[in-house]
Amino acid sequence: MKKVSIVTVNFNQPKVTEDLLKSLAEVNTYPGLEIIVVDNGSKANPVPEWQERYTEIIFVRSELNTGFAGGNNIGLAQATGDYLFLINNDTEVTADLIGKLVDTMEANPKIGMISPKIHYFDQPGMLQYTGYTPMNYYTCRNACIGQFEQDRGQYDFLSGPTGYAHGAAMMISREAWQKAGGMAENYFLYYEELDWCERIKRAGYEVHVNLDALIYHKESVSVGKRTALKEFFMNRNRILFIRKNAPGFRFFVFCCYFMLAVVPRNIIQYIKNKEYGFIPVFWSAITWHFKNDPDSTNLGFPLTR
Repeated sequence: MKKVSIVTVNFNQPKVTEDLLKSLAEVNTYPGLEIIVVDNGSKANPVPEWQERYTEIIFVRSELNTGFAGGNNIGLAQATGDYLFLINNDTEVTADLIGKLVDTMEANPKIGMISPKIHYFDQPGMLQYTGYTPMNYYTCRNACIGQFEQDRGQYDFLSGPTGYAHGAAMMISREAWQKAGGMAENYFLYYEELDWCERIKRAGYEVHVNLDALIYHKESVSVGKRTALKEFFMNRNRILFIRKNAPGFRFFVFCCYFMLAVVPRNIIQYIKNKEYGFIPVFWSAITWHFKNDPDSTNLGFPLTR
């Protein structure tokens, strides 16, 4: 029986994280899990109370919010499993989820990372993820297959290689993690799991989806309110992803597309929606790249808890 380490990151959502821990304890049937919870700089530190309540779980406290990648990397450094399963704290598992993912990876050593099918938790039967299409490096666009559709099994035939794993639930083999390294922390928010998949594939592994395995995700179906932080990192990281993963001619074409299509579209949208404050944020996301190399740790945006 292969050892599986669960890694999840909490940020100001203790009750949500506790629901996940309950799901792992009461629903999951895979034995001997190592569970690691990283508190990523929450305003109120829940770790001391958790350590009293959950004596068999490993808790790690970061005094700073290190982002999605940083928090998961902290947890990965503590993990001892053969397989490392990164799941969002706002997910809940199904009974045989972990066993099915492990069995699939054991049967095919070429698989470095795998994700399950994802349903929206509050919309029974609605798909969030059944795989990703490949990236168009000239536009930095791809699609999440099946999202918002009712699950009738119409995509189950797609089990196998996919464009990218989903950040809400990614199992990686220890070997692939050791060869590809952890997630790049300078993304902070958005695109870091896509970049990780690219590096895993360059290390000689495949990224798969197993649509016989299912997890529920509490992310809302509705689009959340746009914020300056989201606008900055979504745009900065879109460019950063292409700089890192499609240099040369493809990056040149992408820059032409971005300046001629994306910039005018976004500016018009900001003005139309009277979101004038987003214009300098958007410009900062672009100009960051004139001042920083792709591996710079300068995030370019002031962070608060």
